[in-house]
Amino acid sequence: MTLRWETFLEEVRERGEYDSPQEAERAARVVLALLGAHLVGEVRAELAARLPETMALILLNPLQAAEPLNAERFVRATAAWVEGATDATALWDVGAVLSTVADAAGDDLTRRVLLQLPPGYDLLFGRPTAGTRP
Repeated sequence: MTLRWETFLEEVRERGEYDSPQEAERAARVVLALLGAHLVGEVRAELAARLPETMALILLNPLQAAEPLNAERFVRATAAWVEGATDATALWDVGAVLSTVADAAGDDLTRRVLLQLPPGYDLLFGRPTAGTRP
């Protein structure tokens, strides 16, 4: 089931404790553009189908990645794309967006997404795997 635009942004806004939907949208656009560069094929298409159309298009037309970023570098890349962000605020943005994405995707699709990503992304999605310590 596709998540509605307003519902998606409200979830991100609440989780990120943003003052406005515009702040939530900014975070979602950056994080999904970076995430889309790391996913391929059916998994990326299935994930896009669960997101609002605007966010799906961002995921399907991602920024270009020269190489897969580990979780730490993904957060730093997010910080680089958000004016005034630090690694700490970018981690907050990433967590707010990716945990909302994980809820929209469901457990099975989220597991398949995580299989395409380097280790450590499970924590960013709010889905720590067994044996992973914070």
